[in-house]
Amino acid sequence: MKKLINNPENLTPELLEGFGLAFPDKIKIASEKIVCRAAPKPQHKVAIVSMGGAGHEPAISGFVGEGMLDYSVVGDIFAAPGAPKVFEALKMANREAGVLFVVLNHEGDVMAANMAMEMAKREGLNVRMLLTTDDISAGLESDRKDRRGLVGCVPLYKIAGAAAEAGLSLDEVYDIASRFNEQVATLAVAMKTATHPQSGLAIAELADDEMEIGMGQHGEGGGGRCKLLTANETAEIMLNHLCTAIDVQKGDELMLMLNGTGATTLMELFLVNRACHIAIKEKEASIQCSAIDEYLTVQEMSGFQMCLARMDTQMKTLWAAPCDAPYWIHR
Repeated sequence: MKKLINNPENLTPELLEGFGLAFPDKIKIASEKIVCRAAPKPQHKVAIVSMGGAGHEPAISGFVGEGMLDYSVVGDIFAAPGAPKVFEALKMANREAGVLFVVLNHEGDVMAANMAMEMAKREGLNVRMLLTTDDISAGLESDRKDRRGLVGCVPLYKIAGAAAEAGLSLDEVYDIASRFNEQVATLAVAMKTATHPQSGLAIAELADDEMEIGMGQHGEGGGGRCKLLTANETAEIMLNHLCTAIDVQKGDELMLMLNGTGATTLMELFLVNRACHIAIKEKEASIQCSAIDEYLTVQEMSGFQMCLARMDTQMKTLWAAPCDAPYWIHR
């Protein structure tokens, strides 16, 4: 493993300090491992809080800012933050308008989030929790609660954040975010896995001539291991699964996000994007919104996450609304 790090024990606080120094006009460190907007949202508007382990930069703190998240709670590398720290952020965000708490469906995150919600309930905080469940690698017939949260959280932050910024109520923000969560599906592929930057150990093993479709965010198996395919072949397999998952029909208007996971070039992602556009056109649907970049990485993992969602008029309007976060600027 080759990494530019200092003391592995200080990795998370040092990276957050550097992050804060890079974007002082957009975010600040509110407390140890809690990131908030530099310019707070007015109290009469709903606040949005999310959480997740470090090591996935720019997620999740890169999306704290006007029109997206108000607070992010950061754990150690690939680990959920503790419940007391999550509760501290919920208390900071609490206001009469309420707080939407977005949690990616991973065991450690859900456990910490549920404990923090119990604390919030005892304190009388006005918080509603939403679990993101966009990963379809468990199978199209799987129970929704068994689906992991992948990069589908990022477009959800954009849509929910714009709804909150527009002054919608907590119920309205929750409803639009839930509707998007039910209409989004993600599938990941890995050609090379990552190493844990503190231990130096590989988080999974893949032979040089293999790829795995359905791999999870931390190297968890997805059951789709095969010999390395071309960009077009990989895109076709993944897109067909995603179109089936959200039941794409003729005339549907879609969002496509391609998320590089750390060691995939834009060249490769653009090849996949080309293949997706051709396939969607053949289905007589259209891609109305798209985003191609690194949003949620896994250190030096080679591969990408393909995220597809059906968009209605309200979602398209919220997608196009202005926002100003370190890694999502739209004016």
